[in-house]
Amino acid sequence: MGIIRNPGFPFDEKWLEIPPIVEVELKRKAKILELSRCPLVSGDNRIAWLLKAITCIDLTTLAGDDTEENVRRLCIKALNPINTSILKTLGIESLEIRCGAVCVYPGRVADAAKILSKSNPILPIASVATGFPTGQTSLVIRCQEIQYAVERGAKEIDIVINRRHAIGGAWNELYQELCEMRKYCGEAHMKAILAVGELPNFTFIYKASMVAMMAGADFIKTSTGKEVQNATIPFGLVMCRAIQNFFDKTGIYIGLKPAGGIRVAQDAIKWLVLIKEELGMKWLEEDLFRIGASGLLTDIEKELYFHAFHRYPPPNLLPLF
Repeated sequence: MGIIRNPGFPFDEKWLEIPPIVEVELKRKAKILELSRCPLVSGDNRIAWLLKAITCIDLTTLAGDDTEENVRRLCIKALNPINTSILKTLGIESLEIRCGAVCVYPGRVADAAKILSKSNPILPIASVATGFPTGQTSLVIRCQEIQYAVERGAKEIDIVINRRHAIGGAWNELYQELCEMRKYCGEAHMKAILAVGELPNFTFIYKASMVAMMAGADFIKTSTGKEVQNATIPFGLVMCRAIQNFFDKTGIYIGLKPAGGIRVAQDAIKWLVLIKEELGMKWLEEDLFRIGASGLLTDIEKELYFHAFHRYPPPNLLPLF
């Protein structure tokens, strides 16, 4: 990542102050964005946006039956996300499109490192940690898991916040825990998963975002993908507002990573449009925007195939990995 690291800032409860968030108005704004802005992304412009989306994907496998072979195929797909026939037909071979990173469990980081350490430039390995997805282990064990992943080659750590602190409004306690996790990340970038679908309301989402950024998070992330509600545009609007306000206070760029339920190309377009409208073009680089997904890439590749050949691909031509 080329962005200056977030050094973290002292806890300041005043930073959590925000005018009341009107849910109806927030959802209205999200609907306007979806209905009036997203349809403008069409034709060749849409192809360009879909290619941008691919470069921002953290290609993910977080299954109980993950094996070394699964991870090897995931890494190869992340390095070569688009079928060569599509690249040639669209005339985009020279763009060297790759995913933003791969994301795996700590126990599979070493498997990914065997493949990606040979890539040029090296594709980052992200690892979930801290008792993902629930975070229901002691802080000592959560920090040890971060250390384990970093020692095996993870350059990005997706930690989960302690929802008990967030739900109870114990913001200083949450801040102290996140600061400790940040220490164990070392040079690895920390992405703080807020599990927004489990927080009481939009105001709590804003406050959790600000606390995570004060504690040194380089990214804030919507969800683990395991909650009932995951990445939605209204959640994203609140998190974008927090990121912008944090930047206004500190001059530090913080990234956003939606994850969970982003499965089709149009979902990716919605998030790209949101980022452009709310934060600006600078935030559309993979240093500041990622999408946590597994099946999304397949759907984007199918759409690109249609643009290239004016028909949908035959079954099994474009496997996930």
